[in-house]
Amino acid sequence: MQPEDIKQMIETGLPGARVSVTGDGHHFEAEVVAREFTGKGMLQRHQIVYGTLGGKMGNEIHALSLRTLAPEE
Repeated sequence: MQPEDIKQMIETGLPGARVSVTGDGHHFEAEVVAREFTGKGMLQRHQIVYGTLGGKMGNEIHALSLRTLAPEE
């Protein structure tokens, strides 16, 4: 799993989101800006992102640090 793979999965699940991902193949950091986050708390935002990654979380993706923002933030 590479950062670009994760970026594509998040962008597919959240069309129109701005996504940047860095990482070493096991541990990753992502910043996601998406309109879907408006009015939602941090836990809900993270759950939305994890949903785009499906079963990859905890398997191919061992650790993912997230920064999630609504466009107006």
